[in-house]
Amino acid sequence: MHPQVRWFFRCQVIVTLVAATIAGLVAGTDAAVSAALGGGIAIASALAYVWRGLRPAGTAAADAKKAFNSQVAAEGYKFAVTLLLFGLVFKSYAQLVALPLFLAYAATIVVYWMALLKQH
Repeated sequence: MHPQVRWFFRCQVIVTLVAATIAGLVAGTDAAVSAALGGGIAIASALAYVWRGLRPAGTAAADAKKAFNSQVAAEGYKFAVTLLLFGLVFKSYAQLVALPLFLAYAATIVVYWMALLKQH
């Protein structure tokens, strides 16, 4: 796995744990679990993107088009996983606390965006 990919997954896990800890200290166990679920959704969607988007594309002659199509498909996978997981969380976790869920999700997504800007 590419070092930059490892870096952003590591950062996403750290942000999720920090968000869950803060939510737990401020609002209790259900808020902590909700924050952990929000961060987990962001991490799972990033994993789906990486799994689909970073597969080897083939020969150099057709790489540009294949790479573009792979990235488009990866965004679709990421979106689908995000929708599916939010739906599952809202349907199955009765004690859900929405604010920590969405704040942790957003904070974890910011790490994903930062990875795109990170220079070697």
